[in-house]
Amino acid sequence: MTVIQWYPGHMAKAVRQVKENLKLVDIVLELVDARLPESSRNPQLEEILQNKLTIRVLTKADLADPKLNREWVKYYEDHGQPAVAINSNQGSLKIIEKKIKEVMADKLARRQEKGIINQRVKVMCIGIPNVGKSTLLNHLVKKNIAQTGNKPGVTKSQQWLKAGKTLQLLDTPGILWPKFEDPLVGKKLALTGAIKDTLYAKDDVALYALEYFVENHPSELMDRYHLTEDEIHDTTVNLLLNLTKKMGFKEDYDRASERLIFEIRKSKLGRYTLDSLPGENQEDSNEN
Repeated sequence: MTVIQWYPGHMAKAVRQVKENLKLVDIVLELVDARLPESSRNPQLEEILQNKLTIRVLTKADLADPKLNREWVKYYEDHGQPAVAINSNQGSLKIIEKKIKEVMADKLARRQEKGIINQRVKVMCIGIPNVGKSTLLNHLVKKNIAQTGNKPGVTKSQQWLKAGKTLQLLDTPGILWPKFEDPLVGKKLALTGAIKDTLYAKDDVALYALEYFVENHPSELMDRYHLTEDEIHDTTVNLLLNLTKKMGFKEDYDRASERLIFEIRKSKLGRYTLDSLPGENQEDSNEN
């Protein structure tokens, strides 16, 4: 797969705005996709956020492996990074408010000692495109204020939103980094919809997806597409060609690749997590 590069002008502008607005907020919610918690992190944020209080929010947890959701949150917490896993449409406000109070306990106590009460905590929400920021924000503020869409690059500007009685949220556009040095990261982001569908070769991503599901979720793959043991253990290229015929596309494997990608995004093959925890004994999915 060729190295995917996507860094339009509005992303460079967004990076500048984030740096400028950091001083205005008390804490940052770094949103990552629970299906790929590390691969969906923008490496630029390490430098940008520096020592700012940050909570890592694993969004779309209802699409990811529930066991791995718990393990990833524990992994981050064990390494000093506060984290929560959420389904953006259920109970998010209480979970995030509770975590913010926990992380900001000392700062909130100092405010109270100074007689500062009922002051909203200013929160910046940041993450890559299509990570679920706007969906989460709409749920938190209980209004359809932030523009949403199941595609990257929907939010183009920054806006302040009030959530509950305690939070004031700053929405930001999704920010990708200039290019993906690791082609596997590009494939994972493409499979989950963080990259525009016109910017990658669908068969490359479909072949990666098949490798992952054969290795990690073979029964779901077999059930969905009525495959036999022999068929799923054929070469990945032959498996894609076989799926193309089963889908009725004859030799149009581009259409089959597109359908496979979209069905995986819609959880037709069940819940899955593409990133393996560091140091796992089992084969890391990065080696697929």
